[in-house]
Amino acid sequence: KKPATNPNDGDDDAAKTPQSSTTPSKKPHGRMLNPDTFTDSYLLAGQTDPPTIPLSQLYTPGSFPVGEITPHPLESNTYRETSAEKRARDRMQSDVYDRVRHAAEVHRTVRKYAQSFIKPGIKLADMCEMLENKNRELVEEDGLTRGIGFPTGCSLNNVAAHYTPNPGDDTVLKYDDVMKVDFGTQIDGRIIDSAWTVSFNPRYDPLLEAVKEATNTGIKTTGIDVRLCDVGEAIQEVMESYEVELDGKVYPVKCIRNLNGHSIGPYQIHAGKSVPIVKGGEETKMEEDEMYAIETFGTTGRGYIVEDMECSHYMKNFHAPHVPLRLPRSKKLLSHINKTFGTLAFCRRWLEREDGGSKTVNGARGKQEKYMGALKNLCDVGIVQPYPPLCDVKGSYTAQYEHTLLLRPTCKEIVSRGDDY
Repeated sequence: KKPATNPNDGDDDAAKTPQSSTTPSKKPHGRMLNPDTFTDSYLLAGQTDPPTIPLSQLYTPGSFPVGEITPHPLESNTYRETSAEKRARDRMQSDVYDRVRHAAEVHRTVRKYAQSFIKPGIKLADMCEMLENKNRELVEEDGLTRGIGFPTGCSLNNVAAHYTPNPGDDTVLKYDDVMKVDFGTQIDGRIIDSAWTVSFNPRYDPLLEAVKEATNTGIKTTGIDVRLCDVGEAIQEVMESYEVELDGKVYPVKCIRNLNGHSIGPYQIHAGKSVPIVKGGEETKMEEDEMYAIETFGTTGRGYIVEDMECSHYMKNFHAPHVPLRLPRSKKLLSHINKTFGTLAFCRRWLEREDGGSKTVNGARGKQEKYMGALKNLCDVGIVQPYPPLCDVKGSYTAQYEHTLLLRPTCKEIVSRGDDY
């Protein structure tokens, strides 16, 4: 199939020279983003195109855009909107909310920029590099204080999550691919985790629509005192009402039953609670002041993922044991991980950058050499956890949408919501 011509296809040089017009006009190349979205909508906030102004220079503290506000579900929560006590609790947290909103605004700007150049023919390693460098620039990367939340996932087709190119991986994005773009931004350890699916061929539209609707249903159902199992059940009902026809065969869209959303804590991307995307989950309740990533995954495959392929994602165990290390190389690598990433996830590409993952921390002398044995050793003793790609059956297609939300005392704030998804 020939890709449809996109009005922006001639704009390759536009990605290089900052423009001064203030009217958004560029449409994304990928499908199924909201119809009224423009990739250069950040011009309205006084940003350049491509974006080059750090967000802290466009907004003063306390003025970062508030996310989408909705009430908590359940009759028992209606008092929260007007309760003086709950509003006072809300105000006490305003500095934390502001940091979260700052990170969210960086995420929105970076993903809009990415939507302008993600199209068939781009090398995934180049795409990740451009996206991550823009993330560092706009958040004003400062070691563990501010920076990237975790490596850019760009998992293709039957791979649902945790794939990013390793050094030497020359994979190129194709017209018929279905790619999940999942990246994070963090300020003071408050991580924004949000993802969308990129596809160019209209045949996948029902799959993307199923997952987007399922995620929005999960977001709607989420709230203080809501049971995790009830969110999963609502998600599954929506997801599995869709089907997709590929090459004359009709596939039901299934939830990937062993993938979930999750609570998020400071410097802890998975903070202990899992939000299922099928029925039959835990009856544990969500609580006030928790932060959640609500994400759903749909597939044309069997609805169950296994770890497969070469590992690229790693993360220091949040409760890592103190193990005496014998190998000097392992001690050196652990020291590098501790000061550069802490308990945030990292990837092999970052270890091989000149700055080793952070210019602020390491200058241009951070590059790790011959580190694979040391990395394996750190994984074997339980200090570092490997997170290999998660794959459904070969030949299947998977999609994902994800947002981060705050369960504030008075309301629910979908902080990563944008006009794109």
